[in-house]
Amino acid sequence: MDSPNRLGDIEISDPHAMRALAHPVRLAILDRLGRHGPATATQLAPDVGATPSVTSWHLRHLAGFGLVRDSERGSDGRQRRWEAVARGFRFVAPQDPADEEGRSAARVLSQQMFLRHADLPSRWAVEVEPELDPAWRRSAGLASTRLVVSAEELAAIEDGIERVLAPYVTRDPAERQADARGVRLLRYVLPEGPAEQPGQTL
Repeated sequence: MDSPNRLGDIEISDPHAMRALAHPVRLAILDRLGRHGPATATQLAPDVGATPSVTSWHLRHLAGFGLVRDSERGSDGRQRRWEAVARGFRFVAPQDPADEEGRSAARVLSQQMFLRHADLPSRWAVEVEPELDPAWRRSAGLASTRLVVSAEELAAIEDGIERVLAPYVTRDPAERQADARGVRLLRYVLPEGPAEQPGQTL
């Protein structure tokens, strides 16, 4: 099942673009621009762990692959401001088993993304969760569900999740409720290997 892009993500299929993005500083730049909007290299530098000049170099590299672009100039008219071209990005490994370059690039980018978010749940549990009021705490946390499904059924599940998320992701900021706040949904979809399937029972 081919799922439509309901969330307004930029779709990456070029292996060179995947490899360009598979860098901690570049992933951090896109995350920071997506969360907080346009910024200069100097403003981004403390958050992405690089000097302003190195951050500027990474921004130009991302721009070369169409992932960031110039935003409006700052109030002094001199500082170059950057913005992400889309709310997020998505990529998929090529279906063709002969496309080893594409499959390898997708694997490298996927690994970098896993590494980037690996400690996010534990940091949230220590730094954020204790400060939440009960209404937010009730809906927060981790759910771990094991399913036995086909690849086509798993694609349908992912499609259904995006159908639910899309109206909230793409709505105009003016339509948000007064008490709305940012929420990070991490969806780890981890099919098991063939050796883990004895009896196919839950």
